[in-house]
Amino acid sequence: MASLLLIGGTGFFGKSILNSYRRGLLNSWEIDNICVFSRNATNLKLLFPELIDDSIKLVNGNIATCHEIPVADYIIHAAASTDAANYLARPDVEKKNIQAGTYNYCDLAKKFHSHSRIVYCSSGAVYGQQPAGLEFLSEKFGFGNVHEMPPFKRDYAEAKRDAEHAIYTLASQGSSVSIARCFAFVGKYLPRDKHFAIGNFINDGLMGKPIHVKANFPVYRSYMYSDDLVDWLMTICEKSNLSCPIYNVGSDEALSIGELAELIASRFSVEVHKSEITQQKVDRYTPSIEKAKKDLGLALTYDLKSALDKTIEDILINYLHA
Repeated sequence: MASLLLIGGTGFFGKSILNSYRRGLLNSWEIDNICVFSRNATNLKLLFPELIDDSIKLVNGNIATCHEIPVADYIIHAAASTDAANYLARPDVEKKNIQAGTYNYCDLAKKFHSHSRIVYCSSGAVYGQQPAGLEFLSEKFGFGNVHEMPPFKRDYAEAKRDAEHAIYTLASQGSSVSIARCFAFVGKYLPRDKHFAIGNFINDGLMGKPIHVKANFPVYRSYMYSDDLVDWLMTICEKSNLSCPIYNVGSDEALSIGELAELIASRFSVEVHKSEITQQKVDRYTPSIEKAKKDLGLALTYDLKSALDKTIEDILINYLHA
């Protein structure tokens, strides 16, 4: 049997992993116990009791300042705020939190995780603004211009680049690590009151309100379902090695935000109100996932329509049992 440590396990990633574990989806890796290490880990038992049982240990701690960390066979480092409001209000603080949380972890890993397999959850934001004419971003793209990105994404992207460098250095020092460049996702635990368009659209539908598309230029996104996310992260973690392989994690099923709004609106029979397209620029954020498919044999179990159906079904079940 094997143990899993979630660093920063109280956000969407952590809750999705715990949900998968409770449903037996981590049996392939023989995971029989999980430790959640986060600043407010114990809040999970109060806020999401359905995710917690005796095989899950909750440890409060700050990965940016702690001096020790639990030992485990598999490590998923997903400690970083993705809330746009935080990066707009205090960009320097959020940037330093990501950097410190990675730098300190790398020091600790040499002592506590020398025999572990580690995956660091980075972001597709490290590529910078996706060129309008480029349909998919591949791992070979390199680092583009972050200054063309929206303000709240710039510091986040730069911090994740710094973090990746630290993780790569950790590999060169003898640790088995990998980097997952994560894009956009959908699932039961995705916030529905933040800057995630798909979450906001679902929330409007649940409330019976019209869905508003405010962008006045073409925006394209793709969404991976949470169960696929967990499967990919665990597989990438298992294949971690001294060369620090990097893989995009997301869906390559791209669609416009307007099309997404129509798709969700049809599930709830609500109207869609779209802003007029007045700008020529195109905003894309869609990954190529060919490397993960070829190297690791990974695939998408859920297309967007089935992912939406499953997400909405799970949310409605929660409402019925509330």
